[in-house]
Amino acid sequence: MFWLAWVVVWLWAGVSPAQTLSYQKLKEAYHRSYEFEREGQYAKSIQALMPVYQKYPRGYTINLRLGWLFYLSGRYRNAIEHYEKAAAAAPGSVEALLGLSLPYLAQKNWSKVETLMYRVLKIDFYNYYGNLRLAQALRNQKKYYQAEAVCRKMLALYPTDVNFLAELALNLYYRNQKSEAKKLFRDLSILAPQNPLPQKFLSEPKNLR
Repeated sequence: MFWLAWVVVWLWAGVSPAQTLSYQKLKEAYHRSYEFEREGQYAKSIQALMPVYQKYPRGYTINLRLGWLFYLSGRYRNAIEHYEKAAAAAPGSVEALLGLSLPYLAQKNWSKVETLMYRVLKIDFYNYYGNLRLAQALRNQKKYYQAEAVCRKMLALYPTDVNFLAELALNLYYRNQKSEAKKLFRDLSILAPQNPLPQKFLSEPKNLR
């Protein structure tokens, strides 16, 4: 119980013991929030956590959670605000930076995603989602060579990973390396038969000439 309470409020600096919430109140607030989230009631899920946030406005866990809930509700400005607070509370946190990238991904702010994912890679060079989102951000800015390098780096570790294979295939296609792209799309159609991407390109032979 002590461990859970510490995790929930860690890095809340500046709050005296007299101002803290009890373990029971913390647990009840989070559990109500999780229940509302499961029901898709994101506004209520956020509201359930307000007593916690009022006590620990700089806390890591509460801001990470609020960032996620505001993202789910489509309130991206609020999501960014809370994810940034979480990242400030724990500068070495990869999960806070990955969370912060979500509203920017939703807004297709690829340059911002690129910047954030390079920050992730400085902490964890082979982070799966950091590299995948970086590859996507680079491709969407037509930085195909850089995106290809990221994909090949990760495919050296995960040779059959369908996400990186798809990204590599797209980058090769847009660089007019259509023969290699065609092979990759064929591989994807075997490895991920439900993935619509191979069908989209392989169904139009002229796309890969």
